[in-house]
Amino acid sequence: MTGMGRSIAAGAALAALVTVCGCTVQGTDGKGHSPVHIQLPSSKAPSSGAGSGSADTPSASPSTAGPAVLWSRGDSGDDVRELQARLRQVAWLHDGPTGTYDDLTEDAVKGFQGKRGLPKTGQTDTVTWQRLLRMTHEPGKWELYLMGGQPAGPADPRCLTGRVLCIDKTSRTLRWMIDGRTVSTMSVRFGATGTPTREGVFHVYWKSRHHWSTLYDSSMPYAMFFSGGQAVHYSYDFAARGYAGASHGCVNVRDETAIADLYAQVNNGDKVVVYR
Repeated sequence: MTGMGRSIAAGAALAALVTVCGCTVQGTDGKGHSPVHIQLPSSKAPSSGAGSGSADTPSASPSTAGPAVLWSRGDSGDDVRELQARLRQVAWLHDGPTGTYDDLTEDAVKGFQGKRGLPKTGQTDTVTWQRLLRMTHEPGKWELYLMGGQPAGPADPRCLTGRVLCIDKTSRTLRWMIDGRTVSTMSVRFGATGTPTREGVFHVYWKSRHHWSTLYDSSMPYAMFFSGGQAVHYSYDFAARGYAGASHGCVNVRDETAIADLYAQVNNGDKVVVYR
């Protein structure tokens, strides 16, 4: 084959390769590089230089996510109750614990965060929680339930028949029970060491809706007497201070709505069982 023939054949072969592979044919640059460069459809275009970036390609930016949020307004549960108890220890919360992350809890968290140079979000994130943990001790049961809300313990067997005010000193609860069925439960407070609430089986012998104690010069609304001067009654002090205080022997209730309803149901002669 002549030289001219070989050139024509080579050109035909190159044209066929372009048709099949989608190649880009570049002229010889005189520096010994191959005159043919093949770029498959799935391959990326070659970079124009080390470290160069295309205007169409966004550069990676560092993450701006903050610490994870553990609890915030509207949450509830035992963890929130512990948070509130610890906030009380450092005097940022004065109510509760209630176990519900309310507006007072949110304000307390904001105050705690601001005092320590943390973002004042009102949400308890991991950084805020760890800082609070380092400044407080693990709260005991009656710090967690300072204002009531604790679950009732097992009912005494003597409470399982008839109409009974079933009062448990261990769990600090009163259950109104009828024939073994619990109708309602409420938190209660008892007498101080020097004036203990008597234990045993008694009966309601007198009800006094607007009772006033002449002995202690104090109000005893919804009083239901069961042993001498000891009665189940509403206590303003219990409502305000929780278990930070104690009675002179009576069984205090802090939920006025609950004891008003209880007072309407209990009759003289109904059984009272006080136990631990």
